[in-house]
Amino acid sequence: MQTDFTERVLRGVYSAALYLLLPITLYHLIWRGFRQRAYFQRWDERYASYADGAAQAPLWLHAVSVGEVNLAAPLVAQLRAQRPDLQLVVTTITPTGSARARALWGDSVAHVYLPYDLPGAVGRFLTHFRPALALIVETELWPNLLFACRDRNIPTHILNARLSARSLRGYRVLGPLIRRALSSVALVAAQSNDDARRFLELGALPERVQVTGNLKFDMAPVQTCQVETAFAAALGAARPVWIAASTHEEEEAAVLEAHLTLLRSHPDALLLWAPRHPERFRAVAQRASDIGLVVATRSQQQWPQTSTGVFVIDTLGELLNFYACAQVAFVGGSLQDIGGHNLLEPAATGTAILTGPHLHNFADIARRLREAQAMRMVTDAASLARALCELFDDADVRQALAQHAAQLLQEGRGALARTLTLIAPKLPPAAGI
Repeated sequence: MQTDFTERVLRGVYSAALYLLLPITLYHLIWRGFRQRAYFQRWDERYASYADGAAQAPLWLHAVSVGEVNLAAPLVAQLRAQRPDLQLVVTTITPTGSARARALWGDSVAHVYLPYDLPGAVGRFLTHFRPALALIVETELWPNLLFACRDRNIPTHILNARLSARSLRGYRVLGPLIRRALSSVALVAAQSNDDARRFLELGALPERVQVTGNLKFDMAPVQTCQVETAFAAALGAARPVWIAASTHEEEEAAVLEAHLTLLRSHPDALLLWAPRHPERFRAVAQRASDIGLVVATRSQQQWPQTSTGVFVIDTLGELLNFYACAQVAFVGGSLQDIGGHNLLEPAATGTAILTGPHLHNFADIARRLREAQAMRMVTDAASLARALCELFDDADVRQALAQHAAQLLQEGRGALARTLTLIAPKLPPAAGI
């Protein structure tokens, strides 16, 4: 009984704090809305207020944003092939994740934003969709959500579970509460031994933690031939092409400085630029234009032309296509202390990989790529420019990087099959059984 009382006190204090902070959630939506207008829409879903009646979806999958949605796509495809009878609801947090989910699955799956971790909102969400199994991709540890699933006998599986040392320190602020919430999780399918160890330190039960590998290695085969052909035809002649992908605001100056340096030795070089957040699309185009570069955007001009110096990819869901059009890729979120983004996507398209040093969100993948001599690390604009020049001057080195990365990607496959094996016995039974 002492444990139950302690849990009630912890949950009560946590929930009271969230309710006191409720006005800040409104401020956050408004603030984000001025930068990305989609945040002004669908507020009712953020608080689990639904206009229509209950919509049963026995299988619920949560994927925070674009990266997690893309990661989950092969898993969802396999689950739907195995159990076409199961209705699925997918939740995201960001509008870009929502747009990607709709692009992948349209109306064939239900989709809403995950509500804030308020007891009332979480309860309304679970009552509305009545899931029988919860699949959470990577790291989303919301105490009220996990407790509510436990209290309603909804098994919760954390798939491709990732927990960096930094995240572990952050969650420990709510240590006793998180420990109790995490102990209710039915399965933690960890990416690596390090991730598994950290989940155990945080409170996961040892018998419920398994290392299944990283689902990112099991990404669907990339078909980009048509895109590459159209891109080359529009360009008119072979040029050095590099892509700055998933960049953040504090990295933008370094990208431009590196490109200007590259132009001194490779005056026909083309920069493809895909900022991480849509609110930066217009800003990076303007920054490049302000320093005299000829800028075009994907939304206004389908392909770069002979005169284009910077081509801004201001659309969603096309990054893999444009990785395939570049010989070298710089993956952002790594010069700025963000933690990095998916390094295996350029590997899947045969593109040589450059990255900054801040890779704590992809520590295991980064280590394996380094050990396989499948990527190069840069630290600032000058070293990025040097690496670009070296790789464009030496095709053999560039191709070796790409080949090593592609081989590592192939060797790392298998997490999808292992994850499906663990999930299959837990799927809700077919109707009538």
